[in-house]
Amino acid sequence: MRIALGASLGLAAFLGLTFAALADTVTTLPALPPKDVSWSFDGPFGHYDRAALQRGFQVYKEVCSACHSLNRVAFHTLDEPGGPGFTEAQAKAIAAGYKIPDEPNDQNKGQLYDSSGNRVTRAGTIADYFPPPFPNEPAARAANNGALPPDLSIIEKARAGGASYVFSILTGFGQTPPAGFTVLANKYYNPYFDGRNISMPPPLTDGSVTFSDGTKATVEQEAQDVVTFLAWAGEPKMEERKRLGFGVIAFLLVFSGLLYLSYRKIWHDKH
Repeated sequence: MRIALGASLGLAAFLGLTFAALADTVTTLPALPPKDVSWSFDGPFGHYDRAALQRGFQVYKEVCSACHSLNRVAFHTLDEPGGPGFTEAQAKAIAAGYKIPDEPNDQNKGQLYDSSGNRVTRAGTIADYFPPPFPNEPAARAANNGALPPDLSIIEKARAGGASYVFSILTGFGQTPPAGFTVLANKYYNPYFDGRNISMPPPLTDGSVTFSDGTKATVEQEAQDVVTFLAWAGEPKMEERKRLGFGVIAFLLVFSGLLYLSYRKIWHDKH
């Protein structure tokens, strides 16, 4: 009787401690505010750093494009004014390095799939848009433990905090979770992500890429450059827009001055 009673009390105590421990465990927390970062493209006088745009494109191409699409960006924008500053020949070479699903034509005789069932492709041209890394959403989710990597074309426009938020996410991995916080299976801790459990593994490491201009490829440098590139991807005409805005403001100031002087001259002797 005493043995049974003791065993029952021991089991109750164990279950009580277990439930108490579970009650103290959390799997979601509010995100920290984005890091305070200064960007060359911020403000009315902001502009894109051409070297950073080219390095950022390299980071996207060699790292991010394995999972994330850039569906709204065409290859021809790479050599247009206000862009990364590639030449037309460079833009054509970049486009040709991508495989684009082919449409029915005389060369493929209307056959969209080869003998193995794979989609027939062709080399890209500057008229094409960046192709997605996966053929469809189910394939993207299957390759990423059920998560769907977002398109990055306007990611900085679509997220509160913009460029600083994306930079914070990219550089926010590797931190120790607070006591009582549980990182879920197939998730990673990132304090700048809402809930702090994020499906994306740390995408950047020191030396993820080797920059052609010799810049040291630290995580922060890679993140800063790819964020600059994504800012341009989301607003490729920003510099033109700001120049136009200043021109309009200058015109309105001059026009207002002329109106005032005309008013003074016309009404000078009328009072």
